[in-house]
Amino acid sequence: MAANDLTVAGRRFRTRADYEAALRDQKKIEAIKSKVNLNDPKQLYKLFGELKNGSYRFETPVGNDFDDGIYEKIENLKKQGITAENAGSPPKKKRGAKSGKPPKQKKAGEKASKNVRLEDYDKEMQKQILGELKKREKRRKLIVALASMVAVCSFAYFGVYYFYSARTNMEYEQLAALKGSEALPDKQEKNEVAIHKQTVKLPDVLDEYKTLYNKNKRLIGWLKIDDTIIDYPVMQTINNEYYLDHNFNQEYDKNGSLFLDYNCTAYPRSTNMIIYGHHMKSGQMFGQLQKYAKQSYGEKHAYIQFDTIYEKATYQVMYVFRSQVYNENDIVFKYYQFIDANSEEEFNSYMSEMAALSLYDTGVTASYGDILLTLSTCDNSQADGRFVVVAKRIK
Repeated sequence: MAANDLTVAGRRFRTRADYEAALRDQKKIEAIKSKVNLNDPKQLYKLFGELKNGSYRFETPVGNDFDDGIYEKIENLKKQGITAENAGSPPKKKRGAKSGKPPKQKKAGEKASKNVRLEDYDKEMQKQILGELKKREKRRKLIVALASMVAVCSFAYFGVYYFYSARTNMEYEQLAALKGSEALPDKQEKNEVAIHKQTVKLPDVLDEYKTLYNKNKRLIGWLKIDDTIIDYPVMQTINNEYYLDHNFNQEYDKNGSLFLDYNCTAYPRSTNMIIYGHHMKSGQMFGQLQKYAKQSYGEKHAYIQFDTIYEKATYQVMYVFRSQVYNENDIVFKYYQFIDANSEEEFNSYMSEMAALSLYDTGVTASYGDILLTLSTCDNSQADGRFVVVAKRIK
């Protein structure tokens, strides 16, 4: 193994400290496997309980991967009807099956158990029985009422979730239809902006985006990846918070919108254009971005179309990696701070950091002067985790 190859269990680590933590996790995993038969349901459930109560603590994604693997095994056992209670028990035989003995038959003339009536007890006992029955009925009604409330709340939550999801789908389909349509009347505005205290004259908005731009002046471009759900307008405002929970029409929407980092400039383009989006379970926004973790998927979806409202451009995927949001005073590579490279040395340093983090080698590299595109979304594999795809402009 090369001295600088900080790889453990297929995961590459950026620092020596992280690498050594991963080795510790791997050693714990090997120790667990040496004393636990992972094919034995009973032992597997016991290990699962120990992991849940914190008997084993992991420091890195290597340990988290093992933890996830145990969870998946437990889920498979449950699907087979094997629970913690019956794990290790022999399967129950059906009465009379393969035992050689027929089911026990009642003897002729054998009387059934005598039915017991309330009137058979004295008055005091009848009161106690009736009181207990009333208590049980109250508990039953309370349980039914609580279960009904939970059901109503659950249906309401999913109803709201799917309402927003359906509304978002419909709205973005309508917005996509507006691309290239006849432009709405545009108010004459000064087509210039101040960059680094210098006034820069902006080019005209592309005809394809004029209608959308006139609907919302915060539109900055459009992102599209063929054969995926990603086909959305990209917004930009004075901060990176507003479009976390607002849509193109500036309505509250838990899906939010794709938005360009407020530090980036569309014209002239920043060295690195960073676009953020939520990882929605519905798959909307950047909900499918993590599919790029598989090299085969990345190869099939290597090209990304990102137009600003001023010019069209195509990018090719270069790096795919996991990172996180660090504390302000942490001295580590923070991909989200890479907007403009002030020198070739600085640019090459950023490229080296990204290449070291990348999950696989795409064969694509960049040189000083190239324009980059970074897509960023949440990643639950670690605290404040982020999943990142970086591409290079090719035309």
